[in-house]
Amino acid sequence: MFSNRRLGRWTLNAFATLAFVFALLPLIFVTWLSFYEQEIPSFPPTGYSLQWYARAIANERFIDAFFLSAQVGLVATAIGLLVAIPASIALTRYAFTGRGAINNLLLMPLVIPGIVLGFSLYIFQVETTIATELPIMGSFWGLVFGHVLLVIPWSVRLITASLIGFDRTLEEAAMNLGADPFTAFRRVTVPGILPGIVAGAMFGFVSSFGNLEVSLFLVVPGQTTLPIAILQYLEWKIDPTIAAISVLQILIIIAAMLITDRFVRISRVV
Repeated sequence: MFSNRRLGRWTLNAFATLAFVFALLPLIFVTWLSFYEQEIPSFPPTGYSLQWYARAIANERFIDAFFLSAQVGLVATAIGLLVAIPASIALTRYAFTGRGAINNLLLMPLVIPGIVLGFSLYIFQVETTIATELPIMGSFWGLVFGHVLLVIPWSVRLITASLIGFDRTLEEAAMNLGADPFTAFRRVTVPGILPGIVAGAMFGFVSSFGNLEVSLFLVVPGQTTLPIAILQYLEWKIDPTIAAISVLQILIIIAAMLITDRFVRISRVV
């Protein structure tokens, strides 16, 4: 029996290690490729250089696309949290008809293929623009609306997890001591679920920032997000510049997550 348990544990550890290596290998290869000296990727490399990082940073198209992606991601994340926080509270604390359906609806963008979601949003915005004569299609806010749908599922899932683990007696104690419900929520509940809020915002922003499928249907010429700029670059040239951009994105995201976890401890909910 003991040997069987040990064998099972070793088997699980082996599979976990293989899965980790399988997930990490592409990142290692992209990082290695970004330091190649030659323009055409080949093995073995003729040498190593930082020139592709310099080219990526000096490319105005990539810089403009980066700032547009960051701007859209930040605005979409803020709006998504304004929807996700009250929705999570309602789904967690109140019983009402259709609660399960609403929960599934909020999480649906996670399971719908991105290309289907993007095309659906494109048709919706075109029809809305025609019907209302408002410049929705091709606008910044039209793009933000599509990305809000990417942020909400992550925020709802993680905020709901924090609310489920939150001790409501702390909130009740605050109200027994004279705090009104809003003050108790602001001073007690929000700090208690803050890791879930921040984790939802972080994952939602990353989902928005790296999205290609939805953005591809909603942008117009002159309005290019970073994933689309990368795709357009690859249509004309294949060199390690894209690998350098990918590594820079990974480093920025890792740094942001580590700094955030240092102060908010989002590792408690993810």
